[in-house]
Amino acid sequence: MANFKAVVRGERKDGFMQVYIRVTHRRVHGYIKTDKMITKKELSKSKEIKDPFVLNWCSERILEFNDRLNKKDISRWTVAEVVEYLKTGEDDICFSDYARHHIDRMVDRYQLRTAQNYRQALGHMERFYGTNKIMFAQLTSTQITRWIQSLEHTHRAKEMYPVCMRQVFKAAVEEYNDYDNGNLRIKVNPWGKVKIPQSDRTVKKAISPEDCRLFFTAPLPDTRMVDPLPELGRDVAKMVLCLAGMNTVDIYELRKEDYRNGCICYKRAKTKKFRADDAYFEIRVEPIIQPLVEKYLAEADDPYLLNFHKRFTSSDSFNANVNNGIKQLCKSMGIPKERWYSAYTFRHTWGTVAQNDCGASIAEVAFGMNHSHGHTITRGYIKIDFTPAWELNAKVIDFIFFSTAKSKQGMARGVDEPADKLFRLSPKRMVYARAYFRGEVLSEVSDIGFGTVDEVIARLAGQLPDTIPTGCAVQFRIKDVDADREAVYERTKGKGF
Repeated sequence: MANFKAVVRGERKDGFMQVYIRVTHRRVHGYIKTDKMITKKELSKSKEIKDPFVLNWCSERILEFNDRLNKKDISRWTVAEVVEYLKTGEDDICFSDYARHHIDRMVDRYQLRTAQNYRQALGHMERFYGTNKIMFAQLTSTQITRWIQSLEHTHRAKEMYPVCMRQVFKAAVEEYNDYDNGNLRIKVNPWGKVKIPQSDRTVKKAISPEDCRLFFTAPLPDTRMVDPLPELGRDVAKMVLCLAGMNTVDIYELRKEDYRNGCICYKRAKTKKFRADDAYFEIRVEPIIQPLVEKYLAEADDPYLLNFHKRFTSSDSFNANVNNGIKQLCKSMGIPKERWYSAYTFRHTWGTVAQNDCGASIAEVAFGMNHSHGHTITRGYIKIDFTPAWELNAKVIDFIFFSTAKSKQGMARGVDEPADKLFRLSPKRMVYARAYFRGEVLSEVSDIGFGTVDEVIARLAGQLPDTIPTGCAVQFRIKDVDADREAVYERTKGKGF
């Protein structure tokens, strides 16, 4: 058990001496500074404090210290740990201050984009609480749930912001709570009772090659600007598309040494901190965008490859202006506002065209877009041959810019999209249809004269045996032979037929 005594240490030039509470634990001394001051008149000949007020105040503090330590097993604590616990153990900690410190450490590790997300999340939480000094005691499950509910109108922030703040809370618990010694400064974790919603499902942003051809050949809207945003947006969109979906932040950050032997060699900013191969990638600059590289080439003494940093202060500013320019061009083309494109549209488009129209597998598309696709450790061991990605990129460029071939996009449909929205029948077309129950073909028809899917299903259902129990599902596979298109429908006996 620790022992306590009120003492003084040293004398100031003005004659006053600071009062301390000396802590003795395991024969080692520690000191807790108080706000009390005395002079030599309040000391006895043996240097003992005799001021009754100071002694009474210190006695009350010592009683409090003893009461708190009696609830702990401090047999293995050092005197420094005892002093630290007594000085701060019961004080509430400022969550806002700790979060800002946590974010600063992210910046020091060059996690700039992640730090920005955390900063935005903290700012939103502080606006909800109405203070920039949120304390840990204020983080109750009820209040956090109310804060999350205020984010329900957002698409992504309703999941991202709470996850960020939960990570800050977890880091604080690991830093402040000493479970070995039972010293818990953060005693309650409200996140166990909080349900964080999932962000909205990502909308497929890809456009068809036909729409790409229209976009890149559309006339630029009139402007008085020397460097109009629509022109910038169109040029950067073409760079993104023709560099295998390269992100704008990576285009902005390119250095002179990243461009060698006709290839751009870079580390993807979004994932280089988390991958064993540093997300390194090489993509060949195809002739179609060589003029754009030369158009935006930075000066010889500039460390950057392209001059975008001269015009924009950050990659975020660059991306925002590129998107603004793309939207201005979309508006001039008469595209509805809800369908306006962004720079990311052309990254999605590259992957979609590569898979749908150029015969690439999902793994090949992932490799070409510099996704990890589950082999980050292996990629860290071997020297990668990037030529398959170059060849695929050339195929995508040829299909979009140097052909009039129609895309296969639109033949696949989303889960929530009605099948008959894309699958139509005509009485003049040949239809071949089958009805399946538990994998067995129970009826089939091959004929013309069907105007709707329901007519085909009715014909097939009329041929089904009566032995199928009510409530069982039957699959109807219908093929438009002339159009070479097929759709599958499911109906339940007793409801659908």
